[in-house]
Amino acid sequence: MRILFSGDVAWNIGRYALTQALPVLKKEWGGFDFIVINCENAAAGRGMTEKIFNGFLDEGVDGMTSGNHIWDKNAFYPVLDAETRVIRPANYPASCPGRGCTVLERGGKRLGLLNLQGQAFMPPIDSPFLCADAELEKLRAKEGETLPVLVDFHAEATSEKKALACYLDGRVTAVVGTHTHVQTADEQILPRGTAYISDVGMTGGQGGVLGVKLDTVLPRFLTGLPARFEMCEEAPAFNGVVIETDDATGRAVKITRVQLPVEPREA
Repeated sequence: MRILFSGDVAWNIGRYALTQALPVLKKEWGGFDFIVINCENAAAGRGMTEKIFNGFLDEGVDGMTSGNHIWDKNAFYPVLDAETRVIRPANYPASCPGRGCTVLERGGKRLGLLNLQGQAFMPPIDSPFLCADAELEKLRAKEGETLPVLVDFHAEATSEKKALACYLDGRVTAVVGTHTHVQTADEQILPRGTAYISDVGMTGGQGGVLGVKLDTVLPRFLTGLPARFEMCEEAPAFNGVVIETDDATGRAVKITRVQLPVEPREA
């Protein structure tokens, strides 16, 4: 199985970069069994909408993970409740809209998808380690031990991300980090067959600061006063990873970083 995962698709420039990159990547790799993205920043940098969700599906996206910003537009809550193709971190309370784990199906193949959020330097939330244990126990009991499972760990601290990956090594196919918007160069296959990268990076404008125009970010650092962030359209690019698995075991055999610049939009 070959899985394409893209990190935080940020603002409408990120959605543009995704639509430009997908045909190129499909041709280069000969297609993907599943395409998964983190969508929490897709609507003006914060949250999601039903229109954007449907647009991603039209582009061939099979599943969507998220993070703390998925709650920023409460009009999307009914979609989280109704749709199994978009999930939120599982370690939020069960009373919150949506679900944190799902199984995607396409072309006769199945992929488990689990979303978790970190505790370090993040809003208070239940343990992602204990939540992972509980969610995987339920998933394995229903789907079996060889179902490939991709974990999106939406977290700030690299140490927490690596610790969770080591904790889950051999129990899931991949643990991929999101949230920091900066792609790391530590992609690897852990000893028991789990693919890992601390952060897959951001799909969007790379020319500013984490997808935001430089001149709207600097005032906050220089003065400490609140500033209204604006989208950066400079140097749009797709960031993500390709994960290849062994169908017999569900374990990863290869993880490849992807950085693909796309042509800027016409003014």
